[in-house]
Amino acid sequence: MRRCDGEASGGGSLARLSVAPKAKDDGRIVATLDKYVRRVGATPPGTCPVVVQQALLQAAAAQTCGKCVPCRDGLPRLAALVGRVADCEADAGTLAEVRALAEMVRGTSDCAIGYEAANALLEGLDDFADEFARHVGARSCAAGVGQTVPCETLCPAHVDVPGYIALVAAGDYAGAVNLVRKDNPFPTACAFVCEHPCEARCRRTLIDAPVNIRGIKRFAVDQVPADQVAPPPHSVDTARNIAVVGGGPSGLTCAYFLALMGHRVTVFEARSQLGGMLRYGIPAYRLPRERLDEDLRGILSAGSITALCDTPVGAREMAEIAENYYAVYVAVGAQAGKTLALPNADAAGVMSAVKLLGAIGDGDYPDFTGKRVAVVGGGNVAMDCARTAVRAGAEEVSVVYRRRKEDMTALPAEVESAVAEGVELVVLQAPVGIEVDGKGRCAALVTQPQMIGAVRGGRPAPVTADKPQERIAADIVLIAVGQGVETEPFEEFGMATVRGCFDADEGLAAAGYGNVFVGGDCQTGPATVIRAIAAGKVAARNIDAYLGCSHKLACGVSAPPAPPNDRTPKGRVELVERPARERKRDFKDVECGMSREEAEQECGRCLRCDVFGCGATEEGREQYA
Repeated sequence: MRRCDGEASGGGSLARLSVAPKAKDDGRIVATLDKYVRRVGATPPGTCPVVVQQALLQAAAAQTCGKCVPCRDGLPRLAALVGRVADCEADAGTLAEVRALAEMVRGTSDCAIGYEAANALLEGLDDFADEFARHVGARSCAAGVGQTVPCETLCPAHVDVPGYIALVAAGDYAGAVNLVRKDNPFPTACAFVCEHPCEARCRRTLIDAPVNIRGIKRFAVDQVPADQVAPPPHSVDTARNIAVVGGGPSGLTCAYFLALMGHRVTVFEARSQLGGMLRYGIPAYRLPRERLDEDLRGILSAGSITALCDTPVGAREMAEIAENYYAVYVAVGAQAGKTLALPNADAAGVMSAVKLLGAIGDGDYPDFTGKRVAVVGGGNVAMDCARTAVRAGAEEVSVVYRRRKEDMTALPAEVESAVAEGVELVVLQAPVGIEVDGKGRCAALVTQPQMIGAVRGGRPAPVTADKPQERIAADIVLIAVGQGVETEPFEEFGMATVRGCFDADEGLAAAGYGNVFVGGDCQTGPATVIRAIAAGKVAARNIDAYLGCSHKLACGVSAPPAPPNDRTPKGRVELVERPARERKRDFKDVECGMSREEAEQECGRCLRCDVFGCGATEEGREQYA
């Protein structure tokens, strides 16, 4: 609103308010800012951190109102000084001046425009101290002048994303599957459950939105199942026996690549079936078992792989394996469910999420008909448990989380799907106890209300609110607060651990052993499927080198030539789910794949960054092992 003066009917003046019209440029400025946000989001991996700091300072300087001198004059000066560092034209005195000026701006600016910009710079000086020192001392930038393909670089397994998208566009679905398997032998599993970090910096974001990479992969494996695509021919038999302990994604990835190299691999799996957490941690409605088996059959057909299920490995067995095999890869995952130190946590009706999902992996589905279920946690596993409880007939399902909804580590799409299926989110409630009935069975989850507090570790931490405890009626309480590694048998064998995980160097060689390697969740802690796959790939390459070999693997497929890319803005094709009222009644696949028309359009959105705009290496692509 704005004030305007007018004549009153009685002849006097009257101050009135009127609705101020929207400034003509406001809409265009907002549109420009949207483009700016997209551009920031598409910042290529490997961008020089000094240049990023300079850009942030320039953006902050453009926001200043000009009222206070530290912000008005200090930010442009800081941007200029950091620019000299970025251009490798500064000395140690320049860095000292930058720090001193930033501290002054942070301490004397009137508002957050100034002091937050200066604070970000001071944090950058500490976080990227080596890079700032290199620019000043060696007068060079470690980031170099070229850029790698964002999607391939951010994929932990470094899959040739533009290549297989181009093959799908050309209708060569078998070729696309084989090109994925060059780096990742689980094309189907990742088409269903990968968290797709490859999309985070997709350059298509500069135009509209990231390419739906996972959806395109799903379309490819829907057209040609993975077990119908023959793996590349394996190398000549080396007569070297390799043991893999653990038949999950990391162990089987290692086995696959070692078999292609000509080695003889034996996989020791404690459970009755292969798959690890893909089978025993992810419900069938997200990853249908028959689709997982397609990947497993493809892996086992790669060469000399013998899988021994129902074969747990203890300290004695591990000692025998290490002695009788040329090399051992330990990839036992993180399959021990963590619990909470709550009163009555051992009551009937209280169980870990890992136990529930593990039983389902063997076909033992629970019956929660008429039960009230409370799930404690805020990650993907908690959402899996909640949605499983709905399908098991539960009358009410609640997810209890001590932080806010926006702080949940679960994928937003998983949270939205759970809510659509009738799951209630109970946030800012910290469990403090289990209430039991006269028979010792779970009757309710007792919680203490929380309020959001100061930021710690990148997100606001909850603190106890001055409110009375609350009671959430529950016949079943599922604890989904994380997973641990069962290290005891291997520690007895002599393997070292650090904070509950196995100790290994960057090449995944276990500390203190020459022929033992370790990777995946048991070495990093619970992570994602694609990270476990990447570890298996690295382990296979390093085991091959340890044996004195240097096998080069090829898939016999390459990306077709790139046509001129289509830069016309188009909407991103999203994978939709079956209606909630239908899907929540069964464990069938909830997600609908793309149609041929949708896949062709989505493939056409790929800008082929391996050919256009990334010139650091061969076809803009790092030559990953």
